[in-house]
Formats: sequence, structure tokens, C-alpha cells
Amino acid sequence: MKPMLLRLLCLIGLGMVLHTQAVVAQGGSAAQSYPAKPVRLVVGYSPGGLPDTIARILAQKLGERWKQQVIVENKPGANGNLAADHIAKSAGDGYTLLVADSGTTAINPFLYAKLPFDPEKDLIPVVIVARAPLFLAVHSSVPANTFPELVALVKSKPGEFSYGSSGIGSIHHLCMEYLKSALGMNITHVPFKGTGQSVPALVAGQVPMVFSAFPSHSAYAKDGRVKLLVANSLKRSGFAKNIPTIAETVPGFDFAPTIGIFAPWERRRNWSTRSAPTRGRRSNWPTR
Repeated sequence: MKPMLLRLLCLIGLGMVLHTQAVVAQGGSAAQSYPAKPVRLVVGYSPGGLPDTIARILAQKLGERWKQQVIVENKPGANGNLAADHIAKSAGDGYTLLVADSGTTAINPFLYAKLPFDPEKDLIPVVIVARAPLFLAVHSSVPANTFPELVALVKSKPGEFSYGSSGIGSIHHLCMEYLKSALGMNITHVPFKGTGQSVPALVAGQVPMVFSAFPSHSAYAKDGRVKLLVANSLKRSGFAKNIPTIAETVPGFDFAPTIGIFAPWERRRNWSTRSAPTRGRRSNWPTR
């Protein structure tokens, strides 16, 4: 798992962004002092999911590079909104950053009538660190070995199947709901409080299927407890090329989440135009 995830992370790009921020905000001498104290990476989800996994590897590698502690802090709740609001109200000093998926800033504004923060005004994107598909896994007892077989099975028994997700309004939830609508499936949603609960429920047979990232499923797929049927990205993942995509059945389908680093918008006040070419730039590292 570790080599695969390391390919997802733009550690060098992130380090350069933070280094640039420090130099611009505090003067040339900051190049030698940043970070002068521990850096916090706040994740809006419970431990075990893709954002949390990426944040923990970032923390380890950046800590080794900076010779300074990088702390991962989980603030789950409201589909990532609690953590985003916390960051939006934090000091813009470069020491408190948000690790979030695209749901927090691109989906939640359309799901919630009112948010405690404004994604456009209160948060500023620093860098994209990963774009990785979710994989639909089914329990080994489910008599389907391909996605078309699963769809046919579910449609033949309306209302008898369920699926687990990491929470109401999550990308995992909305992805399956879209498929339900597009393919005419009658299937019940069972929300959990994060991937750390939904995947164990799948393995235990409490729910027959779950969308989650490859690292969450891989060990169970290897020992035969679950079967990986399909990925929700447009193209096949380089880490599981034998697993087809939903787009091969539903043309154009692409629900793969993007993971990024965000800082408080207050940080912008301390930036000069010298940092503009770096802000929000996507890494050139492989993301799949």
C-alpha cells in the first residue's frame, strides 16, 4: 500500500508551496525557520478513509523533511463541514491546514441550505495532492463477479439489496445514488460514520456492497473476503488495471474524488503576487 500511496502525494510540490508562503509572509529569513513549530493537518473525516490515509503519509514524510512535527487531527462531522469551518476561522499563519476531498468545497454548497463558512471566501486552495478512484466492492457471498452482473442481480430483486457509505452526502453516497437513478436500481442506502465503519461492515456481511478507496479494500480482496468489481473513474486505475470502470458501462461516468490542501483565506492577505504562480497549482506527479 505504501508505494502506491506515495505516488499519489506531491510532497515536493506541497513543501515548495509552504516554503514560498513563509518567505513571502515573513521575509527571506523565514526560509531557514519555517516551520518553527508543529504543523497541523486537519481532516474532516474519521480515521481510515482516503483523506485521512493521505494526510498521515504527508505528515510522516513532511515531518522527516522539515525535522518538525506534523500532526494529523481528525474533526469528523457534517460531511467535512466542521473541519472546513474550523480552518476558515483559524489563523492564516501556515501552521493549520485542511486536507479535504472535492465533496467539502464542490458538493456541500449544493447539499446544505446554509454552511457556517463560504468555500470561495474563507478557504484558499494550496495544492492538489491526489485524485484517486473509489472501488465498488461486494461481499464474497454476492453472486456477481462483474458490474453488469451486479446491476442485473439488483434489478431482479427490487428492494432486497442495500449498500453502505461513509455518510449521507458523501461522494460514496452520491455516486451510488447517481447509479441507482441512471440504471434503474432499487437499493437501500445504509450510512455509516466513515470508511472505518462501512468497510468492516462489508467484510462482516452486514451490507453487501460499499464504495471505498483501493487501500481500504485491497487486503480483503486479496484474501477473498470481498470482490472488487468496478472503479468510479473515467479511466482504469494504474494500481488495479484489471478492474474495469463504470464508464465502460455508463459512458462518461467519472466520480473519482480529488484530495487537496486548503488554507484559511486570511492567508491571502499575507501573500504577494510572487506567490501567485504557485497557489492552487496541481502537482505533475502521477495521481492514479
